[in-house]
Amino acid sequence: MSTTNTEIPTLSGDAMIPAYVARPSGTPRGAIIVHQEVFGVDPGIRKKTDGWAARGYLAVAPDAFWRQQPGVELDADVPEQFQKAIDFMMNHDFDQGIRDMEAVIHWIRRQEGVAKVGFVGFCMGGRVAYGVAARTDIDASVGYYGVMIDQMLNEKHAIANPLMLHVPTADGFVPPDAQKAMHEGLDDHPRVTIYDYEGLDHGFAAEIGVRRDEAAAGLADQRTSEFFAEHIG
Repeated sequence: MSTTNTEIPTLSGDAMIPAYVARPSGTPRGAIIVHQEVFGVDPGIRKKTDGWAARGYLAVAPDAFWRQQPGVELDADVPEQFQKAIDFMMNHDFDQGIRDMEAVIHWIRRQEGVAKVGFVGFCMGGRVAYGVAARTDIDASVGYYGVMIDQMLNEKHAIANPLMLHVPTADGFVPPDAQKAMHEGLDDHPRVTIYDYEGLDHGFAAEIGVRRDEAAAGLADQRTSEFFAEHIG
């Protein structure tokens, strides 16, 4: 059974991006795109998406791996599935993926008539949050434990709208030298805010599974909510 309920045209218009869309009860105060981790549009991502809709936003979670295999859903707590998820990420075309997110932004504004669009991504989605901030006209972006951002610092000049990054200092996928490069490259950027979470590891804000840290997730999510309230509505 597919967990997506909507199809969104690609930029070229020759294919459709599957997405899980959650709608608010009234007129949306804005829209939030929720970008998955490496595990797909799983119950945790759908829960986050539903949460934004409950707060009055049109919430859209695109299936990032649809070009490889639509409907991927893997369990972070099962080692074999974790490795399979990493394989999907290694084979993911991030440049194409960011263009797909741009298509979702266009669909929200043109088809759904919602002008202000925010973006929140986790893990690989945190990297995409940075890429979307640098390469599209997204109104505001948030990245949780984004990977490989240190390798994209040459794009920082293009970040025109607010970007918030949540960085756990003990992230096994983002070593200390990468975190240092991020701070050195971005701390003085007028549009970028970085929050460090001391001693925490990758995935601390996951909705499901053993990686979650309740206190840190609550703090990061509160900061994200206030950030979107200010910049999206």
